[in-house]
Amino acid sequence: MAYLAIRGSGAVNGVSRLHGKVSRRLFQSLFPRWPEEEVPVGSVTNGIHTPTWDSAQADELWTEACGKDRWLGIMEKVEQNVRRISDSRLWRFRTAACKSLVEYARERLSRQLEESSVPPEMVEAARHLFDPNALTLGFARRFATYKRPNLLLHDPQRLLRLLSNPQCPVQLIIAGKAHPADQEGQNLIQEWTRFIRLPEVRQHAVFLSDYDMHLTEHLVQGVDVWINTPRRPWEASGTSGMKVLVNGGLNLSELDGWWAEAYTPEVGWALGDGREHDSDPAWDATEAEELYDLLEYKLIPEFYNRDENDIPKAWVARIRESMARLTPRFSANRTVREYTEQYYLPAAASYRVRASDKGAMGKKLVNWQHTLEQKWAAMRFGETKVKTNGQQHIFEVKVYLNDIDLNAVRVELYADGINGNSPIRQEMKRGRQMVGAVGGYIYSVTVSATRPATDYTARVIPNYNGVAVPLEAAQILWQPG
Repeated sequence: MAYLAIRGSGAVNGVSRLHGKVSRRLFQSLFPRWPEEEVPVGSVTNGIHTPTWDSAQADELWTEACGKDRWLGIMEKVEQNVRRISDSRLWRFRTAACKSLVEYARERLSRQLEESSVPPEMVEAARHLFDPNALTLGFARRFATYKRPNLLLHDPQRLLRLLSNPQCPVQLIIAGKAHPADQEGQNLIQEWTRFIRLPEVRQHAVFLSDYDMHLTEHLVQGVDVWINTPRRPWEASGTSGMKVLVNGGLNLSELDGWWAEAYTPEVGWALGDGREHDSDPAWDATEAEELYDLLEYKLIPEFYNRDENDIPKAWVARIRESMARLTPRFSANRTVREYTEQYYLPAAASYRVRASDKGAMGKKLVNWQHTLEQKWAAMRFGETKVKTNGQQHIFEVKVYLNDIDLNAVRVELYADGINGNSPIRQEMKRGRQMVGAVGGYIYSVTVSATRPATDYTARVIPNYNGVAVPLEAAQILWQPG
């Protein structure tokens, strides 16, 4: 279905930068001989509808700082306005949010236990569970194996030690569902429930069943830290972590999906090395240890390191940076604007051109495509000459286009990008026609000699005004190397 969709689309995009990059690799076979970087898959990173997910307290705070219409404009002043919120105001906001979550978790868990016919004393104990002042971690999502929901359970004894430290207590709320046909996912849930039912764990962790949007809403509004542990690069984007931003929650996540482009040390914590390790159990173990270390040596100390007013200054500074930098950036406001500017408006303009005059341009386009298909194989390259003159390379290439329209193709000099930069694509100018050669021309171009001449290769690609190449015409001819 993905192949069909790409073949029938005027534009294609992933839902994060990394998703676009991975998709270009996945669909390269549809565009033979095109460099992976030029496979026509862009990206618009997901964003969330912020007013749907902010709490009443968050709405009040944001209104004080940025006004009621803050999500309706271009939000250019949001970041600077959030930076003006005082430490004490931010911390009061966060402590109230955690208190509300604890009250909700107590009520929901006690009702859940009542429906399970457990002893009354367990139900009563649930009504007094958790400490509103303790560090609260949240992990809630679909239980699928690639999300590694049990990475935190890799060493149950170490996890228990972290949760039960009397000087720096940590409490954990787990929620989620597995697909009815996903037995592995269901087994992962059962592993968590067995751990949480241990008497020594019961006071520090809960599993809230019947995972739905109502439960998600309470969790993203109240947790101090949202944990996400997918196996890179399987998370296309992810949006749950975006929902904590507006509520002052922080993210501890694998460098995958949206977090791969959002993360900086000032706004949260990153797991992994930003590389792909497939399903290597040894790497899972390594990342589990890294997760415990982040919690034990960074998150927990920072949360409990308080000033004379009992405010964790470094933690609050991180909240402020996360709210100011990331909330506008990963909102639907930005996402819809990018889709409109990069895809919807160009698509509408292209449609008007192709549909005008009873589809005359569309008919010409189809004829051009058919001509390329019929005559492309007859084209070839001839001799190439390269002169280096000081700081410049001068390329001259013979190209035999035969009887293809000169304007139907574009001759370029190409070099792969290096150090993360985009490829070099320099159009070559058509010069004189070669004597006695049908459709034979000499093309030339001058480029900087900062890279060796051997980095460059001439190529011919389709050319037609208003056509997406290679999405709508994937032919390409490379100079033999």
